[in-house]
Amino acid sequence: MIEYYDISGCYIIRPWAMSIWETMQKFFDAEIKKMKIQNCYFPLFVSPTVLQKEKDHIEGFAPEVAWVTKSGESDLEVPIAIRPTSETVMYPYYSKWIRGHRDLPLKLNQWCNVVRWEFSNPTPFIRSREFLWQEGHTAFATKSEADDEVLQILELYRRIYEEFLAVPVIKGKKSELEKFAGGLYTTTVEAFIPNTGRGIQGATSHCLGQNFSKMFEIIFENEKGEKAMAWQNSWAYTTRTIGVMVMVHGDDKGLVLPPRVASVQVIVVPVPYKDADTQGIFDACTATVETLCEAGICANMDSRDNYSPGWKYSHWEMKGVPLRIEIGPKDLAKNQVRAVRRDNGAKVDLPRSSLVERIKELLDEIQESLFVAAKQRRDACIQIVKTWDEFVEALGQRKMILAPWCDEEEVEKDVKARTKGEMGAAKTLCSPLEQPEIPEGTLCFASGKPAKRWSYWGRSY
Repeated sequence: MIEYYDISGCYIIRPWAMSIWETMQKFFDAEIKKMKIQNCYFPLFVSPTVLQKEKDHIEGFAPEVAWVTKSGESDLEVPIAIRPTSETVMYPYYSKWIRGHRDLPLKLNQWCNVVRWEFSNPTPFIRSREFLWQEGHTAFATKSEADDEVLQILELYRRIYEEFLAVPVIKGKKSELEKFAGGLYTTTVEAFIPNTGRGIQGATSHCLGQNFSKMFEIIFENEKGEKAMAWQNSWAYTTRTIGVMVMVHGDDKGLVLPPRVASVQVIVVPVPYKDADTQGIFDACTATVETLCEAGICANMDSRDNYSPGWKYSHWEMKGVPLRIEIGPKDLAKNQVRAVRRDNGAKVDLPRSSLVERIKELLDEIQESLFVAAKQRRDACIQIVKTWDEFVEALGQRKMILAPWCDEEEVEKDVKARTKGEMGAAKTLCSPLEQPEIPEGTLCFASGKPAKRWSYWGRSY
């Protein structure tokens, strides 16, 4: 999926992974265009003047900003930043383009790369210095319009994870401590990796409020002829999505790819024997691939003669191809194929007469099965706690913890301080948008004050 590069924290995304990104991009791009969001592109470079204009925002990114200081052998008079995100790149121009209420809403998105430099322990897809993403930046006349869009985009992110990557996520709201720097509030889709006992932020949709409008003077004349500030949103998902998928579904044999994002959904392997009709087997494999491709199934044949069938099985299992088809002498004689599932290893013989229908059914079953299995594993890791002692015990068991909370920033800071250790501190992952009922008299697990909401806690990436 990747190749290591000679600059730490940077990776080459190879076609096997890039095709997954393109599949998600195709879906998301079509959906946002239905919402009348248009694609654009802004420069990679940011002047220090605009970067430092929004104080809270840049403080959140300051350690990660990479700077260009030289051109050839000459020092630049003014260093230029490489975008860690594009609010400060785009919004000076929003203030030029938005003058009256007829200029709203302004809804733009760009597909691009960003650079975030300062960190340790880089991890492919999960934490890299340069990564691909989309970033949407929209402006509205009213808060209600902005609020509506935040949730529409969040639902698209849920669909990317659950319908394409077969990864269950929780739609929630970030705490004040964990929200986007300079924004009004942040919504998120949160995933959980049972093998490591860590939560992971899947994608975020932010309501920025009017903070950036104030800083960048994005002011318009409303229908009453009065001056008003725009309400803004920003939202993004990244190539981290691929890493989440790998960790949720992968096993000891390698990758496990959900059929909806696999560039090869079916690999056909000929299994010839010495005295068998080798040409007949190869012809049957070729015909099978052609039949499946004509039906819109992404199929390929491994016709390499310098590898044994067993070696090919292991190779394609490691690459995560959802379904393997084997054709040997017995299959040829019976006009059938043997299909082997990557997710559970189940084998079934299928008549070639109804192959397309059965393969489509199997791919749908694999997609659904992967999601159900991942959800069961995730749900088994969720533990409801009411007290601090229960919280500490559950944290030690690497659980995703649902606890009643007083929603106070100082209490969250205290939880972080009290749980700090070699594994990292616990923090809020999100407060689910679908809140369970809080019985009267319920107290915060950490402070003993009256609880205001249920919130998920745990260690995270």
